[in-house]
Amino acid sequence: MASVAGSVVCRDRASRVGSPTVRTSPSTSARSSTSPVVAGKPRSVNSSPPPPNNSGPVDGEPPAARTSDVTFADFQHLIRQMYFEKDLARGIDGTFMWLMEEVGELAAALRSGSHEERLGEFADVIAWLATIANVAGVDLTEAVQRKYGSGCPGCGQFVCTCDDAGKP
Repeated sequence: MASVAGSVVCRDRASRVGSPTVRTSPSTSARSSTSPVVAGKPRSVNSSPPPPNNSGPVDGEPPAARTSDVTFADFQHLIRQMYFEKDLARGIDGTFMWLMEEVGELAAALRSGSHEERLGEFADVIAWLATIANVAGVDLTEAVQRKYGSGCPGCGQFVCTCDDAGKP
């Protein structure tokens, strides 16, 4: 468990309380929008990503502990710090099964859960998505920027104009 944004983040149901806010913080919004980010830290275009076992804290505390707002990169790095060795041992297949279990719990909370239960389940799904991205070596910030940073991948607009018949 770790305290993030005034909440406790934990991936097990028994001790879950609240969820962090995931958005750009003032400290990271000043970065150039074209600056690649790996695990919450800017890097030059020509540098390589951190090695898989780079799971220690930065400057003695996780990035999320420094601000009440958490970016995708900060959150992915926080999850990596807390769970990476266990996640790597579990592998992609085992981690994917946990993600699917959490998606099922989110579906149940959306149907009949309280707002508090929904908050917890959304946080769990995001945490397990960050987990599987860490195991697979995918930077979520880069993935989101590449796919959606210029608008809808189908029509290229920031307000989608795609035909609804082509989407579920």
